[in-house]
Amino acid sequence: MEDLVRRERYIDAVKPFIDKQLIKVITGQRRVGKSQMLKLIIQEIQHRQADAVIIFIDKELEEFAHITDHQQLHEYVKEHLVPDKKNYLFVDEIQEIDEFQRCLRSLLNQQLCDIYCTGSSAKMLSGELATQLAGRYIEIQIHTLSYKEFLTFNKLDESMENLERYITLGGLPYQHHIGLERSLVFEYLKNVYASILLKDVVSREGIRNVPLLENLVMYLADNVGSLFSAQNISKYLKSQKISIPTQTVINYLHALTNAYFIHRVPRADVKGMKIFEIGEKYYFEDLGLRNSIRSFNFRGDIAKLMENVVYLHLLRNGFEVFVGKQGDQEIDFMGERKGERLYIQVCYLLIDDKTIQREFGNLSLIEDNYPKYVVSMDTIRPQNSFRGIHQISLREFLLMENF
Repeated sequence: MEDLVRRERYIDAVKPFIDKQLIKVITGQRRVGKSQMLKLIIQEIQHRQADAVIIFIDKELEEFAHITDHQQLHEYVKEHLVPDKKNYLFVDEIQEIDEFQRCLRSLLNQQLCDIYCTGSSAKMLSGELATQLAGRYIEIQIHTLSYKEFLTFNKLDESMENLERYITLGGLPYQHHIGLERSLVFEYLKNVYASILLKDVVSREGIRNVPLLENLVMYLADNVGSLFSAQNISKYLKSQKISIPTQTVINYLHALTNAYFIHRVPRADVKGMKIFEIGEKYYFEDLGLRNSIRSFNFRGDIAKLMENVVYLHLLRNGFEVFVGKQGDQEIDFMGERKGERLYIQVCYLLIDDKTIQREFGNLSLIEDNYPKYVVSMDTIRPQNSFRGIHQISLREFLLMENF
């Protein structure tokens, strides 16, 4: 097997469930490294048990094109099981197989093999799997590369230049095979974007008006981190002579989030954690994809890109993330994890007292004692803390793993 770059965070998440009677479902946007994660899990299993029987089905390969429904999947697996051996089944992009859950349920009930699969659709978990396999699977979501992983994959030193590369090119793992030439990477990313839109959004969700979908993605790319509603998006598009009903906007946003292409971040009250139904933010799973589909200006876009990268770092570290609301004030991010919480304001540069008062002031109004951070691009801190609120550079923050 090829030499793989290990992503320890995800391997460690899977290890406790190896040989347990639970289906391990690896989810995430297309091209974030789910297939490679399956191979890393296989390496881990073979390290533990050299004679393990591995059955690997990759639905993106022509040799498995004939497996289109649960019956064909069951027949293939039964043909390849080896009696008196420990059998492991791996299915890549399992949502391409009709009613796959019926086969998995049967295999699980008979304890014929230990099952691992990947999927690029959140609908798979809310629908197909949840209905027939509730309580019998665990989900491990894979994200694009963290800044630290980006440096490791591309064999780079930590520096401001490489942080800017990361924010510009994003974190799709395959990039380290292409190199860091911007034009080549963006060409690759445009092809990935087309694949996600056609395979995971248009085809799977039955979307008919592709130009409208593309215009919606452009709007989201321009408004990363802005508060808005589906109704406001619809009104804006109408002002651009693009007629699209509010319900269609809602449906298309759901389709994009189901493909893990974008993430919806709701607003919540800081004190009572009440979730507000109106007004949310959207962030991209990969900044490189965002930058490849829109005319890109690093300096002009840096504030919104910083917010996006901070959001993703919180997500990778297991936080459920909200936009905080405290009276009339907004907190960029409020992260919840295992009963703990943190608050974050994101600012490009703390250039003057007015900016410092604004960014630190919102956080200082929060009365609890959970950690509070202002994340900026400043390399020389104007001050380390202000009223107990920590200022930290984006470079330092993205290397933090223990909050």
